[in-house]
Amino acid sequence: MSDNRPLASSPFSRRLFLGGAAAASAAALGACGSNHGSGSSQGAGGKTAIQQWYHQYGESGTQQAAKRYAAEYKDAAVTVQWIPGDYDTKLTSGLAGSSGPDAFEYHLSRALVTSNEVVELTDLIADVKDDYSDADLGSCTVDGKIYAIPMIDDPQLIFYKKSLLEAKGISSIETLDDLVSAAKELTTKDVKGLFSGNTANNDGGALVGPVIYSTGGRYLTQDMKIGFDTGLVADALLKLRQLGTDKSLLLGAPTDWTDPGSIQNGLCAMQWIGMWAVPTMSKAIEDLGVMPFPKAAPNGQPSVASGGWSAMVSAKSKHIDEAKAFTKWLWVDNTKDQEDWSLSYGFHIPPRKSLAAKATKLQSGVAATCVQLNADHGVQNDPNWTPAMGTALTDAVTRIVGKGADPEKELAAAVKKINTELQKF
Repeated sequence: MSDNRPLASSPFSRRLFLGGAAAASAAALGACGSNHGSGSSQGAGGKTAIQQWYHQYGESGTQQAAKRYAAEYKDAAVTVQWIPGDYDTKLTSGLAGSSGPDAFEYHLSRALVTSNEVVELTDLIADVKDDYSDADLGSCTVDGKIYAIPMIDDPQLIFYKKSLLEAKGISSIETLDDLVSAAKELTTKDVKGLFSGNTANNDGGALVGPVIYSTGGRYLTQDMKIGFDTGLVADALLKLRQLGTDKSLLLGAPTDWTDPGSIQNGLCAMQWIGMWAVPTMSKAIEDLGVMPFPKAAPNGQPSVASGGWSAMVSAKSKHIDEAKAFTKWLWVDNTKDQEDWSLSYGFHIPPRKSLAAKATKLQSGVAATCVQLNADHGVQNDPNWTPAMGTALTDAVTRIVGKGADPEKELAAAVKKINTELQKF
């Protein structure tokens, strides 16, 4: 389910790899309404009124489905707020003020926990904890406590038109060098080799996270240290810069990378996008193929950015118990609607292992390949990667890839800022 914003390392903003929520005035949420904080506490029939917030998904039918789920719940009057535009900023503002949600979807970060903006939800999944993967639970856990319930898993990969690669004699893309070479070879006056986002200055955009993973690194280690080799990442970023120098990247497309329009309309031969778009891409492209981001260092490995969304409860809610009960009903107990949400409006992997195992729509074709690549190479969100860390790295990458700055110097400065943040833990 696309959200029309850059990938978060949220830490992923679909799915953000490097971004973070920015502060904004609470007034920006005035149009969204409020049923908690200073708002009404009663809904229809005298039931407790609670708000559930979603970002604006791009797939047809998603808003209607979210409202239908809410209407099915009998123990509270649930109002769905469908938030268009900059969800990060609006949610940050709402959680900081008194006009935010009771229940909401987002990507867990340590900052949400340390600022007391979310409540612990460990008890909600105690009975079914073993039905989630360690990776999914890890992305929802801070200091051993669970603060979010996984809703969907969204692998992001490189999709391509097989016939275009075959016409150029490109049989495989195993390394980042191969990808740069293939993108250049596939570029013509009408078609660009690769689309990874409408980044005005070729700063790498959503590919930065996969580059780090494909060098063999991670944002952070389990013992809270820098998790990547700056030398290897510097070399890989120079290769990303080459994509721009070669004019192999599609920029200024009608829709951004989260929408499949560019590859479907023949504007590019390869596109970085999520598995959510497989149904529409498969209908439009008979020879659709998919591959992970290729390894970016000699001892690296392919990677899949395994993003997704999770359900949380605001600590500012005046109805925390009711919001927790609703969240448990929808995202833990209600497997029927969880299956519908994952498979009826685009393709996503259900976080519950029992649901994923019987998801027949994901057991053939390109979808099945995505599932397998995610199992083999998927890297989940790290909740300890804070917005400040993301900003430090994003700014450095923008200067390296988009402005020709020295990669070693820029990454060293970014690492220094990240270590300052880590010391706060």
